[in-house]
Amino acid sequence: MLKEIEVIMKCPKCDKQMKAVKVIVHGAKQKAISYQCSGCDYFAFEQLSAGKVLKELQDTPLKIKQRVVKLSQDRLGIYFNSHVVRSLDLKKGEELYVSVPDRKHIILELRG
Repeated sequence: MLKEIEVIMKCPKCDKQMKAVKVIVHGAKQKAISYQCSGCDYFAFEQLSAGKVLKELQDTPLKIKQRVVKLSQDRLGIYFNSHVVRSLDLKKGEELYVSVPDRKHIILELRG
């Protein structure tokens, strides 16, 4: 969903008037301002608002889809991919603290 705002700017390619549009970026709460030309489809992002959106996305925690696997009779588990293991410097045999705050969340905590 785009919302138009008033700004007068000329397109650097075709010299037509450009519109400033607030653009919703998936995963960000803030909107970035994009200057869009209806004549030639040229667009550019306003640096300040785009920078804020990028900063917000960089500060967002990593989410990776994992599959639950059967370990043995009544035991389930998940494997950590190599990127998670490397970034957290996990070692075989390390202890993790598991919290279950509600029915939709599991929190793993490293101590030490």
